[in-house]
Amino acid sequence: MLRAQRAVPAWLAHPFRWQRLPVPWAAVARGALCAGPLLGAGIATGHPAPGVLAGLGSMLAGVNDRPGTRRTGIVHIGLPALASALGMLIGASLLAAGAGWWLVPALFAVGFVSGAGSVAGPVRSNAGMQMLATTVLGAGMPLPGAPWTKALYVLAGCLWLLLLRLALRSPRPAGGALSGERAAVATVFDALADALGAAGGPGAEPARRRLTAALDRADEALRLRRLTSRLLHRPARTGELLLTERFAAATALCEASVALLWEARPLPPRVAESPRRFADALRTGGSPGRVAAPETSTAGRGAFDRALLDAAVAFARREPLPGTDPEPAPRGRPGRVRMPVAVAGRALAAVGGRTRRGRNLFGPAGRDYGLRVAVCIAASTAVALLLRADHWYWLPATATFLVKPDLGPLFSRTVNRFAGTVAGVLVFAGAGLLLTGSWWPALVAAAGGALLPFATRHFALQTVAITLMVLAFVTVSGDPQAAAERIVDTSIACGIVLVVGHLPHLADPRRRVGHRVTAALRAAEDFLRHVLEAEPGADPTERLALRRAAYRALAEARAAAETAAAELLAARDRNPDWLTVVTAAERIVDAATACAVRLDHGAHRPGEAEAERLCRTLSAMADALEDPRRPSGAGLPGSALRPVPDCATLTDVAAELERIRGYAGAG
Repeated sequence: MLRAQRAVPAWLAHPFRWQRLPVPWAAVARGALCAGPLLGAGIATGHPAPGVLAGLGSMLAGVNDRPGTRRTGIVHIGLPALASALGMLIGASLLAAGAGWWLVPALFAVGFVSGAGSVAGPVRSNAGMQMLATTVLGAGMPLPGAPWTKALYVLAGCLWLLLLRLALRSPRPAGGALSGERAAVATVFDALADALGAAGGPGAEPARRRLTAALDRADEALRLRRLTSRLLHRPARTGELLLTERFAAATALCEASVALLWEARPLPPRVAESPRRFADALRTGGSPGRVAAPETSTAGRGAFDRALLDAAVAFARREPLPGTDPEPAPRGRPGRVRMPVAVAGRALAAVGGRTRRGRNLFGPAGRDYGLRVAVCIAASTAVALLLRADHWYWLPATATFLVKPDLGPLFSRTVNRFAGTVAGVLVFAGAGLLLTGSWWPALVAAAGGALLPFATRHFALQTVAITLMVLAFVTVSGDPQAAAERIVDTSIACGIVLVVGHLPHLADPRRRVGHRVTAALRAAEDFLRHVLEAEPGADPTERLALRRAAYRALAEARAAAETAAAELLAARDRNPDWLTVVTAAERIVDAATACAVRLDHGAHRPGEAEAERLCRTLSAMADALEDPRRPSGAGLPGSALRPVPDCATLTDVAAELERIRGYAGAG
């Protein structure tokens, strides 16, 4: 009799997971023209130190060179670039002052700030990590020059990549200056078509999550565009206003599509392909053509066809609606446009006001993040100074890229870091045997820079690219025998991070994950309350904005929960099943969206008592996660939630709420 195969633990399987992403050829070209040529220029002019520092800055900027519009690229590269320059200034000042053992408390402080910044979002998290890395390298690499000149060289290297980002990009589609924003909105329609094609099948929920991610990217691109217009005191142009209207149409179409996904019925191919026509129209500047014939077999299908017709009307316009204004109106005053962007700022501010405490840099989550990073960096620095007075910086630099708790499971990153370092050292040593002369490190750095954008698929491959580039910098700076030493230092750093990073208090995910799950539940409650309490026939604008806020918070919570699920934790059984809570909360928001669509079509509206019961249940679960000493059902009746007549989706909402109430109080 065959025994049932045991599932591989998540912490053991995670190191072998690869992301399937398209090859960013424009970024590959930028990477090849980045660190290598800068390092080569330093060698050619007889000033290797500036070349090393500029190459280091361009390498760190290359890590943040991800797909997106030019404006998102400026933010995602520019903010970490400033942080990198600041870190080099701090580190080089410590080196110039001969800090010695004072490096331990100094790097502890910088590490705490870097780790605490992880709760503020991915861009500021990357900025904090790179500030810490350049602080370590600036304090350890014995390069000539004043601290402020070193910081300027690092900043110049970052700006060189940013200049390449603005000059070298993928071929621009029709749309002129708005090509990046148009492509982002077009991706929303493509993701929507994929989600509709997966309706009724096992891939429906993952497709809906990809749709949420596409909406987030498009929303960020348009928000940055509006921010640029405000900074330049320039009124919005016709093309910008039309694109805003079309994104609003996409958002409304997505809401109606969620109702179809919730019905879990396969859709005709012509329905699933209708949004694809809008995506093609955005990319080519043409017309979407004829869409699928309307049908009203269900409330969800009727709402979808109406939203599809509204989108077709929005695409047919060549001038924006009179009075269109993408800026949010003041609180308490209705916006001038029936669009999600007109009240998104107010809705997101309302949600953010209830969850800001969890994202405070010096709140519980920020303190735990900061303490974990600070202790690992300080321990690595102390061990490195004990082992050797020179070249000590590799240990804390390695720990910097491992210990950030928002970048992935600690065990997985440690394994891949070690494997990638060994592979990178072997490749670099082979290149040193095959190539001769003083130029070969620049060639290796150029190859590593070209590999870096592609290497985002897997952390081990990314480590190979970074190891090649760093070893090229170290060799040019006068330490050609450092390759083998790096493997030993990496092994020690990985061991320190595994031990310190899994200490009970520092590894507790209740604060690292709980604050994001709590924020998601609060956002879901805000959306659900609005759906259940809004007046019949009310403007759906604010509802759409609250739904976007809920899905965005749920996406962040899912990412944190998946990372926690793949951690090597001895106390796993004492923590809530975060993924179950997030999955059920996603279904609740889906169900509330379907309920909103049905209410718009005349379904029975639940009574105030029933609506309050549902919302208070969500609030009680969020309270239980925020304060484990508070029971999950505090203030709620002990009986099961009753079904709501004539509104089947609310019955599903109640069932999901009741199902996960026990998970919220676990631990």
